Amino acid sequence: LLAFADTRELQLLHFSLFLGIYLAALMGNGLIITAVACDHRLHTPMYFFLLSLSLLDLGSISTTVPKSMANSLWDTRAISYLGCAAQVFLYFFLFGGEYSLLTVMAYDRYVAICRPLHYGTIMDSRACAKMAAAAWASGFLTAVLHTGNTFSMPLCQGNTVDQFFCEVPQILKLSCSESYLREVGLLLVTACLMLGCFVFIVLSYVQIFTAVLRIPSEQGRHKAFSMCLPHLAVVSLFVSTAVFAYLKPPSLSSPALDLVVAVLYAVVPPTLNPLIYSMRNKELKDALRKVISWTFFSSGNIAFALHK
Repeated sequence: LLAFADTRELQLLHFSLFLGIYLAALMGNGLIITAVACDHRLHTPMYFFLLSLSLLDLGSISTTVPKSMANSLWDTRAISYLGCAAQVFLYFFLFGGEYSLLTVMAYDRYVAICRPLHYGTIMDSRACAKMAAAAWASGFLTAVLHTGNTFSMPLCQGNTVDQFFCEVPQILKLSCSESYLREVGLLLVTACLMLGCFVFIVLSYVQIFTAVLRIPSEQGRHKAFSMCLPHLAVVSLFVSTAVFAYLKPPSLSSPALDLVVAVLYAVVPPTLNPLIYSMRNKELKDALRKVISWTFFSSGNIAFALHK
């Protein structure tokens, strides 16, 4: 795998930075999962999907970052063939599921704002479970197709992947047969599906913003925009950087640029999602305060009991 630095000091700096990012992602997503699971007031479709998104975020960042941290800490670049295949499979499974779930969340916001009287009927518990299952299943199907296709090719152009995790475009550079064109075609199909979902999300938000502008209350408009704009920002960052990474022409490829783009789509969204979704959400912030205060209260009682 690609090393972030050659000197020991910079390797340790990379380890420290990625450790801080990883712990922030673990804490943020873990708090959201705990808050939604423990607070019965948050047992609604929007927070159910947010809990699923946090689970996918935890898995996706755990697929790429810990291995890179370990390599920097132990001054190695090695990853096994099976480990590389596992990274590709989990990456497509978790990120594919996450993008499908972001599409479902856009539909949920559309129904909540544009068809509020029918929300309970359309987004009942059974429909939400089916949508979440479809999102996870789409990620699994994408992972099976890309992993099987990529690792069925003979690789004879060395064993160096110019990325800090096993990224398919970098693996394709190691191919020594025309069979890599199958995976390129599959990537194009996946990109078209992503763009289709993105168009659906944008159209949903056009309808949402049109409805929001009709709300007479300024407070109501502010609340609706604060719920929707962060979602749109996350989707835009994810789609733009991922499509650029996988479909950019070879002339634009360079190790430094590829590294920055990979960090933007593989590391930044799972870390920022908890902050973005909780920052302007009063119900979630209240639930998080309860979780944190309960945690400190319980630990204080345990420490007091042990002291006695």
